[in-house]
Amino acid sequence: MNLSPARRRRTSAALVLCAGLLLAVPPVLALAPPQAAEQAQGYRLPSAALQAIVDAPRAPSLSLSPRRDLAAMLQTPSLPSIAQVAQPELKLAGLRINPKTFSDSRFSFGNKLSLVSTLDGRERQISGLPQPLSVASLGWSPDQKYLAFNQVDPASGSNELWLVDVEAGSARRIAERLNSIVGRGYSWLPGSDGLLVLQRPAGQGAPPKGDGVPTGPAVQETVAGQGVRSVRTYQDLLRNEDDARLFEYYLQAQPVRVSITGQASPVGLPGLFMGLSPSPDGRYLLSRRVERPFSYSVPVSSFPRRIDVLDAQGMQVHTVARLPLVDGLPTGNDAVPTGVRSISWRADAPATLVWAEAQDGGDPSRQAAIRDAVLVQSAPFDRPPATLMQLGSRYAGITWGKDDVALLDEYWWKSRQMKQWKINPGSPDQAPVLLVERSEDDRYADPGDPLLQSDESGRERLQLGTDGKSFFRIGTGASAEGDRPFLDHVDLASGKSERLFHSQAPYYEQPLAIIEGGDARILTYRESNDVPGNLFARGLAADAVPVELTHFAHPLPALRGVKKEQIRYTRNDGVELTADLLLPPDYDPKKDGPRPVLMWAYPAEFKSAQDASQVTGSPYRFNAISYWGPQAFLAKGYVVLNNPTMPIIGEGDAEPNDTYVQQLVASAQAAVDEVVKRGVGDRDRIAVGGHSYGAFMTANLLAHTRLFKAGIARSGAYNRTLTPFGFQAEERNFWQAQDVYLKMSPFNSADKIKDPILFIHGENDNNSGTFPIQSERMFAAVKGLGGTARLVMLPNESHAYRARESIMTMLAESESWLDQWLGAADGKAGKKR
Repeated sequence: MNLSPARRRRTSAALVLCAGLLLAVPPVLALAPPQAAEQAQGYRLPSAALQAIVDAPRAPSLSLSPRRDLAAMLQTPSLPSIAQVAQPELKLAGLRINPKTFSDSRFSFGNKLSLVSTLDGRERQISGLPQPLSVASLGWSPDQKYLAFNQVDPASGSNELWLVDVEAGSARRIAERLNSIVGRGYSWLPGSDGLLVLQRPAGQGAPPKGDGVPTGPAVQETVAGQGVRSVRTYQDLLRNEDDARLFEYYLQAQPVRVSITGQASPVGLPGLFMGLSPSPDGRYLLSRRVERPFSYSVPVSSFPRRIDVLDAQGMQVHTVARLPLVDGLPTGNDAVPTGVRSISWRADAPATLVWAEAQDGGDPSRQAAIRDAVLVQSAPFDRPPATLMQLGSRYAGITWGKDDVALLDEYWWKSRQMKQWKINPGSPDQAPVLLVERSEDDRYADPGDPLLQSDESGRERLQLGTDGKSFFRIGTGASAEGDRPFLDHVDLASGKSERLFHSQAPYYEQPLAIIEGGDARILTYRESNDVPGNLFARGLAADAVPVELTHFAHPLPALRGVKKEQIRYTRNDGVELTADLLLPPDYDPKKDGPRPVLMWAYPAEFKSAQDASQVTGSPYRFNAISYWGPQAFLAKGYVVLNNPTMPIIGEGDAEPNDTYVQQLVASAQAAVDEVVKRGVGDRDRIAVGGHSYGAFMTANLLAHTRLFKAGIARSGAYNRTLTPFGFQAEERNFWQAQDVYLKMSPFNSADKIKDPILFIHGENDNNSGTFPIQSERMFAAVKGLGGTARLVMLPNESHAYRARESIMTMLAESESWLDQWLGAADGKAGKKR
């Protein structure tokens, strides 16, 4: 997967306790024995043990209420069928649209909704819910009296807004014809008496239809003198004017104010909205709309747009900016567009806008003491914006507290350096105080994220202590013993922290919220190797006994007893590595001997060997046996080495990828040697696999080593000349680093792949860079060069697979491949290479 620079994730009231990735797989062809080729004519089923993993129940997700004394519990059913996934879908300007429901394309919805008390764990059912229930999103009202949800039914084509009366425990529909193509289609207004909803315009008519006769060529043009610009390889772009008209038709939305009684009144005029949000005082709306001219080379996120302030009736009050098309950026992952960026309302003020603007032309290669300026502008917007702060790197967001306290983050990808400042928004002339400065790669030094809480307007703000002079942080607690999540109480004046909670073995316990006052308690999510995550409450005293509030059962009791160990071993250059070693139930290495091993990994880039050597993960997390990762093959008796770290390090001025292959091979060699040394792995029966960038890794390891008997590469990219303006964390373009691009591309070393490799790819992959043609051409290269490979292209599937038939086929193909080349776990070897 091609990733943008990592940003800090905020702690929010909405908590997903368990999320399963939806996966899929289809027909097959290629270099297989005749009997396998016959099996490949349709979807396949894996063994019964693997089928059980696909059909295992999912744990519900929980969304905490503003006061944290309730949670909405949403159950998601098993995977959708290929018939559902194969429904018509539009691919326009980087969006995937269900034209029947006017929503983003999705196939997984909540089908059971209830309320759970975080005081005693009692569950309350809700009457009047639509049937069949098909929940796309949830939203608590600021006063917690109501829970809104978006009911999207692909079968009927309905897209509706429903409201749950929390006290009455009943639901009713309050709006229809929502447009939720961008965002969820609704937001609560301050006061909790209504919602701002985006609906399909009345009388819109049928979508425009082309007659198939071209009106002319699709033309693009560029001129010299604009400098070097990086243009990523995007999917699903507009191709012609017919596409452009369809895009306008489906994105067009009418803002409507809908009261909690269901009364609706239009707000302004329809538009191509990318965002519409009320100010905290409810008097204004921040509007972001796209405009023509559209582009055939970039997605909608880069189209021209205008940013306006509207009044509560939708009349224009102030134009903040009209931004041009961004059809490329300067080279580098710290490059940004010029002009207004990351605009939002200041959460702790009635109606104040805040945004960032680059001061270096958005070009990280320019020398500049000031990279970004953070600007604010308050209602009635008749004065020029004021500068809140100037930054030496890029603006990464603000956590608002109150008029004299906010936390501002900045980040510079090139050095991985991040800073957090305490600022006084009400007195911008007051010097900011530096609270945190560290490398983002240094997980051990991560102080955690500020804990947020919804205010009376529904805005997420810094949760301050009852004294008003402190706040809270929740962190992963990375350490040499593994991750041990914590909750800290931080003094605003001194910055000193007091630890209120720290996860203890044999549990992995993640703090979620702290409630002070008469019923003071901490809410946590606790799991252990054989017990899935559940919601707990505990008092603030160190010796407080936790109370279990939910009781989610193990989804696969037959796989209870999987043994997991977080192992440490060393690469030949001294870099320490980490992995999760998982052994199947009832397996005794001393008695049963070494087993075949499936190793599954994903490389990561670092700027220092010290940071790369830090321990990742926890030995106490639940052994979730997912159909998406390698753990499913524990059910087959295989040993699994999951997430062995594959650090690619470039210290100082060196770029990590300059020595990508050498470092990748060294990490793989160390992992193989370790499982063999421990007596759990048979050196001659080890397979390697990965998804996306992990698939790229897999092909490289088979091209440059003979460590593995076979490989499984899912949805990868193998020829980096097809992603010439950067990929993953590589910010140089092909013309700046041709040798690196060529050496890293396993396509260029396909003649060296001597071990069998299975390629699986979604035919409709929409991820930047991982075009389906990448797998097709890589397979053709291995085939033409006399190697052993198999290619499985999954119909109607994207980068992550979704249909039950596809997932079953993915597992069946992987199972057959491993059985064929590694042999069964009972000791019988696979085929000779």
